[in-house]
Amino acid sequence: MKYFFNISTIFSICLLVSNPSFAQKNNSIEAKAAKIHQSVFTVDSHTDAPLNFTNKKFDIAKDNSTDMPFSCVDFPRMRKGGLDAVFLAVFTSQGPRTEEGNAKIKARAEMIFDSIDAALFRNSAISGIATSPKEAYKLVKEKKSVVFIGVENGYPIGTDISNVKHFYDRGARYITLCHSKNNDICTSSTDTANATGLTEFGIQVVKEMNRLGMMIDVSHLSDQSFRDVIKLSKSPVIASHSCARALCDNQRNLTDDMLRELAANNGVVQMCILSDYVKKPLPNPERDSARMAVRKKYHNFQDLKPEQWDVASAEWHGIDTKFPQTLANVSDVVDHIDHIVKIAGIDHVGIGTDFDGGGGVEGCKDVSQVGNITLELVKRGYSKKDIEKIWGGNLMRVMEDLAAGG
Repeated sequence: MKYFFNISTIFSICLLVSNPSFAQKNNSIEAKAAKIHQSVFTVDSHTDAPLNFTNKKFDIAKDNSTDMPFSCVDFPRMRKGGLDAVFLAVFTSQGPRTEEGNAKIKARAEMIFDSIDAALFRNSAISGIATSPKEAYKLVKEKKSVVFIGVENGYPIGTDISNVKHFYDRGARYITLCHSKNNDICTSSTDTANATGLTEFGIQVVKEMNRLGMMIDVSHLSDQSFRDVIKLSKSPVIASHSCARALCDNQRNLTDDMLRELAANNGVVQMCILSDYVKKPLPNPERDSARMAVRKKYHNFQDLKPEQWDVASAEWHGIDTKFPQTLANVSDVVDHIDHIVKIAGIDHVGIGTDFDGGGGVEGCKDVSQVGNITLELVKRGYSKKDIEKIWGGNLMRVMEDLAAGG
């Protein structure tokens, strides 16, 4: 059974004696939200939990919040938070666009796929991999946690179009075409030379993904790459973890025009809860300097062995303790959802947290707290039908459209 805890509950109890009518009303809202959250299919379209798989302390079948307090995703906390399904990202950062670089990064992607398969095999009694909505719903009926797979960054494709089908056959159901730097497919929103858009090879990749019925993910893409994909794709596309640029002026976010284009494509933008994309961060030069130093020390986390990755990860997360960031909150997140609904419509918004990849806001720092987003949606008057669409219905509709050749 799904359930979640919220500080509002404690607040309501404290007011019970002095204002019973307020407490009764607030508890009623929370009870309604909990009931809706329990009843709808919930999916997070983007998490980076596999980054933790090499750490010997981490076990996806256990609650890791004590031993690894910066981790966000595991099956016990999914159950606690009432989250039915997650997309696990096969993430690779961008490296050299050479034959050797392509071979190395494909090998790393294969290793991540293997680690996901192994984790699910060890925990087949409580979880399973899904490649379609139908498979996911079946796993939920069996009371198992659902795992989908996405590839974040098309870099492992290299320049070999056959790798698209290879990753599809391994279970991936979307590919984020690029990450923070340009690759052989397209230009990135955060690369200095980002005006080109899709390459000739990128055009082949989009067409092949359409042919396979694989979701094209436009998060991280430059504005021109986004528009090239929208113009070219014969199928709905997704942004697996992006926000509204009108509310937070970050190049990773989508403009109102882009939101309209995505809606016209019948796609969906999955609202990201990485704080810097939700609300412009307050200046924190010491934190910024420390993060740059760690990136430089570990060569932007390229070619790290598992034991090196564990040390680098510990140093990276240590910055959050030494130089804590003032985070956006759940209300700020739902402000973005409100805006996306206003511009694109209720049929074109979902949730992709980016947990374990930097995602997390006050009130929703791991998967055990995702019900707080539902609570805020209920407080703002969203219906059960609306919430069902936001928490998974819209994304599953896109998957079904692609499977049907739409």
